[in-house]
Amino acid sequence: EKGADLGFTLSETRVQEDPRLKAFGYSLEQVSLLLGPMAADSKEALGSMGNDAPLACLAQQPRLLYEYFRQLFAQVTNPPIDPIREAVVMSLEAYVGPQGNLLEMSPSQCHRLLLPSPMLSIEEFNALNQISQLHREWNVHTVDITFPKKEGIQGYLDALDRICDQAAEAIEKNDRIIVLSDRATSADRVAVSAILATGMVHHHLVRNKWRSQVALVVETAEAREVHHMCVLVGYGADAICPYLAIECIMKMAREGLIRKKLTPEQLIDNYKHSLDGGILKVMSKMGISTLQSYKGAQIFEALGIDDSVVDRCFTGTATRIKGMTFELIAQDAFALHEKGYPSRNILEIPGLAETGEYHWRDGGEPHVNDPTSIANIQDAVRTKNDKSYEAYSRSEYEQIKNCTLRGLLDFDFEDRAPVPIDQVEPWTEIVRRFVTGAMSYGSISMESHSTLAVAMNRLGGKSNTGEGGEDPERSLRMDNGDTMRSAIKQIASGRFGVTSAYLADADELQIKMAQGAKPGEGGELPGHKVSGPIARTRHSTPGVGLISPPPHHDIYSIEDLKQLIYDLKCSNPRSRVSVKLVSETGVGIVASGVAKARADHILISGHDGGTGASRWTGIKYAGLPWELGLAETHQTLVLNDLRGRVIVQTDGQLRTGRDVAIAC
Repeated sequence: EKGADLGFTLSETRVQEDPRLKAFGYSLEQVSLLLGPMAADSKEALGSMGNDAPLACLAQQPRLLYEYFRQLFAQVTNPPIDPIREAVVMSLEAYVGPQGNLLEMSPSQCHRLLLPSPMLSIEEFNALNQISQLHREWNVHTVDITFPKKEGIQGYLDALDRICDQAAEAIEKNDRIIVLSDRATSADRVAVSAILATGMVHHHLVRNKWRSQVALVVETAEAREVHHMCVLVGYGADAICPYLAIECIMKMAREGLIRKKLTPEQLIDNYKHSLDGGILKVMSKMGISTLQSYKGAQIFEALGIDDSVVDRCFTGTATRIKGMTFELIAQDAFALHEKGYPSRNILEIPGLAETGEYHWRDGGEPHVNDPTSIANIQDAVRTKNDKSYEAYSRSEYEQIKNCTLRGLLDFDFEDRAPVPIDQVEPWTEIVRRFVTGAMSYGSISMESHSTLAVAMNRLGGKSNTGEGGEDPERSLRMDNGDTMRSAIKQIASGRFGVTSAYLADADELQIKMAQGAKPGEGGELPGHKVSGPIARTRHSTPGVGLISPPPHHDIYSIEDLKQLIYDLKCSNPRSRVSVKLVSETGVGIVASGVAKARADHILISGHDGGTGASRWTGIKYAGLPWELGLAETHQTLVLNDLRGRVIVQTDGQLRTGRDVAIAC
């Protein structure tokens, strides 16, 4: 209307040569595996096989602060929402700007901005930045969250105080919008982490009772994934403009790196739509339907952040293992900045780094399942070679030390006399406690599914059907005496394959409340995998994709779970009933409720469990290690005098006898 220029000019540098991408930690994997599919398909890419990469606090390479936060989710005590089938009750709309006095009725109360989504394109952000041309009272105050590189780590710490002071000045001048921007990042200036600045300013304003007087907008090159946006919104951001991710997508299109031929406008709309869909899915895990309820709610647990940082920037967030201080965060910021703008002339491989964060790469982050370990275990099994298994155990021990919390623990052998081996429970009895992971027929082949069942039946352990049902004919004994029957029958929210015969033919009935690789989400089987036999087993239609809803349609409270447990015991009195939970803060209280609901068995799954198909956000950032969840569950059950009522089990990347011993 005023003729303002809202466009922007794309630089001539190529994706692989852009120093800003390197300075903000972009990797080739993130660009090709996440940004490309989001821009092309308008939805987040699917991953599989779980997460065997190291936790952010144990990573060898500097990580962004977002990766230290784990998403919380609803299980048992309240239901998640189905973001697909219940989309009508979900909204990303949010009013931003001064709220005024809630006790007074006046026209000024309505004078706020309505944003249809917290995600802003560069043009939309430019329009918001120049809103004072249309509404003079809507002044915008931009806070530069960069600082001179020459000031070093102390400059990073001083910048935090300066950012808070400038936000307070904006309030005193009655500015309506505060923009936190890292646009000034260059060879001479380093950016403070956008989430650190956002959380700090948000809590500074809350502590001084100023937060409702202003909108907080973030213009950042750092955020690019769904999880990054969720953390920013969860810690107080009203709107976000991920300008560098948008520029990266447009450069990829210019260089022919996106498989679909789309216009720049379509690519950016697709990227924004995929972010919106991802935010809705994360909100739905907690049973939250509107962005206004999610904004500033801090529904995360910090895994590896020190109390000094949490108290100032993320007040009230649970952090159990401590870790990153302001000084260490600053060191990571300088390490990333050096990759994009090196202060010395060094010989390096051109292009974006292959960090190996998602898939194993030589020279990248370590993975629990590396090629050496896989080769050794395959040789040990095929040739019954003890030395290969010893090599596998040693290799896994080293990798687990690099990647997991249990790798930091060791056994205390002091003042303890060894017990003669003939007094130890024999291995033939120990293996009866072993069970396979819940892998459905469909996520793996019939050959794999039935072979696991035969093997566990021979050992005396138990195999798990997963949520895809099981063919009744597998209960028949084979000519050689083996049986392909799975002892554990799982009941998930989709109820695929669940019949009276299915329930009656079980030694254990497992109610799947959540899955380690994607807690708060339902199982997913693409349509091209649903063959005739799979469809018959699941009582569905061939070729039609199957997605279990996140909530069980009949479980909205612990009382509802108790009713289902009772019904299952009536359907099969000789079977024990198990409830599958996922590790998170507070899982101990939930497990206590499950024990009181008369469950016989509780399974605590870790965040790193496998999956046939899940969004990368769920695989990488939801749930916690089983070490924390198992310890909390055991201690809470003991405190409530409930430990003797239930059997407690755990799963999640258990690799060797040492892992089993630590779990016990």
